[in-house]
Amino acid sequence: MNNMFCIELIIQYFLRGVKMRSDRRILLAFLLNLLFSVVEFVGGVLTGSTAIASDAVHDLGDSISIGVSFILETISKRKPNDWYTYGYRRYSVLGGLLTTVILLIGSLLVLIGAIARLVNPIPIHYNGMIAVSVFGALINVLAAFLTRSGASVNQKAVNLHMLEDALGWIVVLAGAVIMKFVEVPFLDPLLSIGVSVFIFVEALKNGKVMLDIFLEKTPQGLSVEDIKSCLFRLEGVLDVHHVHVHSLDGVNHVATLHVVTEKEPQAVKETVREALWEHGICHTTIEMETSDEDCHALHCDLHEREACHACGHHHHHHG
Repeated sequence: MNNMFCIELIIQYFLRGVKMRSDRRILLAFLLNLLFSVVEFVGGVLTGSTAIASDAVHDLGDSISIGVSFILETISKRKPNDWYTYGYRRYSVLGGLLTTVILLIGSLLVLIGAIARLVNPIPIHYNGMIAVSVFGALINVLAAFLTRSGASVNQKAVNLHMLEDALGWIVVLAGAVIMKFVEVPFLDPLLSIGVSVFIFVEALKNGKVMLDIFLEKTPQGLSVEDIKSCLFRLEGVLDVHHVHVHSLDGVNHVATLHVVTEKEPQAVKETVREALWEHGICHTTIEMETSDEDCHALHCDLHEREACHACGHHHHHHG
């Protein structure tokens, strides 16, 4: 009866896990990775394999980075205040960026090690490697599955991290099984090189997305020109300018803009806000102007703006 109760608890836990918040998914990935690091270290000692023991140290480092990502993801859930008026969502991006940097460094180290093993092959403990790699593949595939569907860039970075480890252990397993029966010592490092290059490229793509968020680039899938064209078609909108769109965390987008109208400004503002919402923009700051009103916003690049402040003059733009 106790066994059935335990099985039921495990099933309920993982069914609930599919709908977990991103921070809880990352926490579970951290716990799984930490558990495997301990098992891997014990396996390295029992099999006498320095390769397994050294990889345990690598996975322990992974666990620490994922743990830091969990802390940052948890902080990102805090509500806005007077100091962080948009909230703490960028902490999630910071966690993803940290994980990506560690992933890039780890991929390079694995690549260098694989090239060294390609030049100077080392003896492999096949049976021990097969046992540990089966367990490693299962743990990391489970962690990758649990973090696969999150919207936050931090969770996506952790998912890529788990995917790297899962692919790595699947490669180790395949290589160990083949080399147990066929003498091809170069197969293991060759497969490792392939996985490392794949993960490195994917991590670079992920890193670029996060850097774009920090640099407040217009989010992927959105076009300022398309947004302006859409707004120009709205009744009461005479002109739209100073349109700025950026993302807080890759999911929640923000826009500021000026709208010129001669109609009831509140009604036009609501229409504009609804149109922006349909474009996936959740927070908008809209300044309403009339056609005969001067726009006092500085419409210049940073160098011109510094010059404007230095001379004490204002640069006017007529809407």
